[in-house]
Amino acid sequence: MYRNKKIRRVVAKFGGKSLADGERIHRAARAVAREVEGGVQIAVVASALGNTTDTLINIAKQATEEKIKTREIDDVLSMGERTSVRILTAALNARGVKSRYFDPAEEDWPIITNDHFTSAEPLLPECSRRIKKHVLPLLEQGIVPVIAGFIGKTRDGHVTTIGRGGSDTTAFILAKALDADEVILVTDVEGIMSADPKLVNNPRKLQVIEAKQLAELANLGARFIHKKALQYKDESINARVVSYSRDCLDAEGTVITGSFPKVSVTLANRSKAMKVTMVGKAISEDTSIIREIARELTNHQIFVFGISANNDSLTWYLSQTDSNSPLESLHNIVLSRKQESAMAVSKDLALIKVEGLRLEEAHSIASKLLESLQANRINFAGFFMITLGFLVFVDWSVKDTVLDLFEKTLEGKS
Repeated sequence: MYRNKKIRRVVAKFGGKSLADGERIHRAARAVAREVEGGVQIAVVASALGNTTDTLINIAKQATEEKIKTREIDDVLSMGERTSVRILTAALNARGVKSRYFDPAEEDWPIITNDHFTSAEPLLPECSRRIKKHVLPLLEQGIVPVIAGFIGKTRDGHVTTIGRGGSDTTAFILAKALDADEVILVTDVEGIMSADPKLVNNPRKLQVIEAKQLAELANLGARFIHKKALQYKDESINARVVSYSRDCLDAEGTVITGSFPKVSVTLANRSKAMKVTMVGKAISEDTSIIREIARELTNHQIFVFGISANNDSLTWYLSQTDSNSPLESLHNIVLSRKQESAMAVSKDLALIKVEGLRLEEAHSIASKLLESLQANRINFAGFFMITLGFLVFVDWSVKDTVLDLFEKTLEGKS
C-alpha cells in the first residue's frame, strides 16, 4: 500500500515513570492528543504503571515461596502493561481521541515470540505481518492504537515477556513495520547524559548519539536503553529520548541515530601488527614508564590496538613498523628502570575482530571460537574482550584461515 510521506507517522513509547499516576497518564494523553490534532499518525506503546512490574514479581515469588514457573511469571508480569494500556486508552477517549488498545488475549495481537519465557525473542516476520494487517489500518483511519509493551505471545497462545527493555523493543519493531518517521521514547530524564549524574557533577545532555555508541555504554552498565532493545532499532528510523515533564512529544531530548552493529568477523588491521612484552618487578604499576611509552608511541605514530598487564609484565599490541627505531626507543625506556627489566617482540600479527555481540553472549561465543582454533592447531597471540565483542591476535600467515573458521563457526557450520 502506498505511504503518503506528507503525513507524519511516529511511535511513542511511554515508560513506567511517565505513567506512574493519574496526573502523569493525563499528561501523556494530552501530549498524544496534541500530535493527533496536528495531523500526526501516532501509535502508542505503554509500559506498566510506575514500579508495577517489580511489585508483581516480588509478590508472586513471596506468595509461591520462589516456586513459581517462568510461564506463570510471564502471565503475572503481563498484567502491568495490560492494565496500563486500558487506563491510557480511557484517558485518550476522554479527550476525544479515537483509540483502541491491543491485548495478547485477542486474536489480532501483533507481537509474536518464541517460548523462551521471561526473555522471549520476537519472531520478526510474523510480527511485521500482523502489525501491517491489524495496527496499520487503525493509523490510516485516524485511530490511535495503544499496544502493551514488554509482552508477547507464542504461536500457541501463551503470554511471554521480552525482558528488560522490552517496551523499547516493542516500539522499535512497530516503527519498522509501520514505516514510521520516528520513535519517541518518553522517560523521566531530559535525554541521555554524558555520564551518570549520581557519579559525576554537571553531566551534559547529548544532542545526538549513535546506536552503536549507546550499545557500548549499555554493555558497560550504563542504564539508558537496554542493549537488547537496540538490536531491533532500524538504521533509517531515528529515536528521540524526551522527558514526560515537558508535557509534549516535540521536545529536543537526545536523538539516537543508526543501528546496533550486525554480528561480523573482520580483519581489523590492513597491515601487520606486533606484540611488545615488557617484564620487570611491578612494571605495570610504574606509571612513569607507561607515560613515557605512550609518548614515544605517539612520536613514532604507532597505533595501539590494546594493552594487557599483570603485576610483573606489560604487553602492548601495536601497529608494526618497518624501522627498528621505535623498538630501540622502547627498549631504552625499559633499560632506564631501576629494577632489572627486559623486552620481547613478536611480529607479523593479524587482528581478527568479532563484533555485534551482547556482553552476555560474547563470552560463550568467544569460548567456542577459541576452541575452534585449538581444534585446528592454530595458536593465538592475544585476546581482548571489547564492548560489543572481542579481538583475537593470530599469526598473519593464518589470518584468512581464521576468518573463514570463525565465520563458519558463527554460522553453526563447524
